[in-house]
Amino acid sequence: MNIGEAAAATGVSAKMIRHYESLGLLPPVARTDSGYRQYDDNSLHTLRFIRRARDLGFGIEEIRTLLQLWRNRQRASSEVKRVALQHAADLQRRIEEMQAMKHTLEQLATHCNGDDRPECPILEDLASHPPGCHASNGARFR
Repeated sequence: MNIGEAAAATGVSAKMIRHYESLGLLPPVARTDSGYRQYDDNSLHTLRFIRRARDLGFGIEEIRTLLQLWRNRQRASSEVKRVALQHAADLQRRIEEMQAMKHTLEQLATHCNGDDRPECPILEDLASHPPGCHASNGARFR
């Protein structure tokens, strides 16, 4: 199967397939005499694995680890579980951070008149807090 067919069969774009190959996530594939990549069932299975892991939000290094575990038939499932639970904890942390950002924006919007006047507590807050600060503590509301 050529790269276009592999992309269609796996839902991974040809560009991302090449990228995963360059990162070593997908082992080098056979090539025709004219240099075109040829993907077999194992390559497609690996691409589907990578796609599903990406859909679940795993990063490249986590996927690399999961692929190594998947390919190792002597693996301990406890290691796979550890990676999954660590990722779930990271997702929970990010959810909490986003909820805090959402709350701050809602609070700022509540104090904004949203009229034709130039005064805007949202812009004042953006200008008065250092990078990385999500809390509205100390925000100047009008």
